[in-house]
Amino acid sequence: MSLSPSTLSPPPLSLYVHIPWCVRKCPYCDFNSHQGRGELPFAAYVDALLADLDLDLPLVWGRTVQTVFFGGGTPSLMPGELIDRFLQGASSRLRFAPGCEITLETNPGTVEHGSFKAYCDAGINRLSFGVQSFDDGCLQRLGRIHDSSEATAAIKLAQDAGFDNINLDLMYALPGQNLAMAESDLEQAFALQPTHMSHYQLTLEPNTVFAARPPSGLPDEDGSWDIQEHCQAMLADAGYRQYEVSAYARPGRECVHNLNYWKYGDYLGIGAGAHGKITSGHDQSILRRWKLKHPAAYLEAADSERGIGGDELIATERRPFEFMLNALRLVDGFSLTGFEASTGVPRSAIQAQLQEAVQKQWLLVDGDAVRPTALGRRFTNDVVELFLTG
Repeated sequence: MSLSPSTLSPPPLSLYVHIPWCVRKCPYCDFNSHQGRGELPFAAYVDALLADLDLDLPLVWGRTVQTVFFGGGTPSLMPGELIDRFLQGASSRLRFAPGCEITLETNPGTVEHGSFKAYCDAGINRLSFGVQSFDDGCLQRLGRIHDSSEATAAIKLAQDAGFDNINLDLMYALPGQNLAMAESDLEQAFALQPTHMSHYQLTLEPNTVFAARPPSGLPDEDGSWDIQEHCQAMLADAGYRQYEVSAYARPGRECVHNLNYWKYGDYLGIGAGAHGKITSGHDQSILRRWKLKHPAAYLEAADSERGIGGDELIATERRPFEFMLNALRLVDGFSLTGFEASTGVPRSAIQAQLQEAVQKQWLLVDGDAVRPTALGRRFTNDVVELFLTG
């Protein structure tokens, strides 16, 4: 596959910050999260994050950060004043765009009113609540530390503190859940008037407790599909437009940070186990970098290159697959011009795969625009695999 150097240009840049600790690791979770024991070293961790950022700065000199996202773990365990110290340090090192979207993932069982005010004062302007369900039995079976009343109270407290851009995470096809229970979850979510909803199926990921010991009472494939179709209709009727496989938003309230991922944008990843992707225009390269995974090892090494877990230059041949892995999650798809600019690969290199996907009624191609059909969205993995070479 030939590289077209003139077409590869750096896309928008985001900053991802990983907070690795949680109160208790959920049995379905495959993220880099570690149960906190005793007093957690958050002040030292902020120092490590800023040192980590300093080492990555040469990769992005002169570029502007469009979004910041604190993920975990449970970022809402970190005190607001330390979030503030980090953001002040980061914005003194990097140019933040005016109105930069800054999201904090939040566990409803870990925050109080004072915390929300402190987060708001620090510059957080978007919250993502990991509710998962409003059914207490489902929450217990998922190993969550909150109940439905705590979730409702936390969201209302956040709104009282001034947050008007709030995402709720809800899962479906849960142990012991039927269609009526999934409907009830959405109805209770709608009553809280979030601006964004993430609605996704519980999956048994490798190396999790649920993968080793699957819970009883999981809906079968047909039951899960019925829940998905019915809930998608409910979300649409409530004014939430689906713009990605599991993301629904009020008009203009799509998650800008996640959109950057799905459009094959760039992002610095700092914190234990964080991953980043950076495009370099001058040498036409795309670099993936990741950091040491275990918090103790990361804290000890973050101020030197020993904190870097690894670097990988993405081969030209793999870029179409990586691009499609993200872009085909979007309901509106992508442009071929954007594909060329983001990958440095000419559209002619993927013409055969596009034609096959069109013949299978998985994709629609209209001039420069490519988007998945409803059938294609059901078989996203199969569509993406067409672009996997070697």
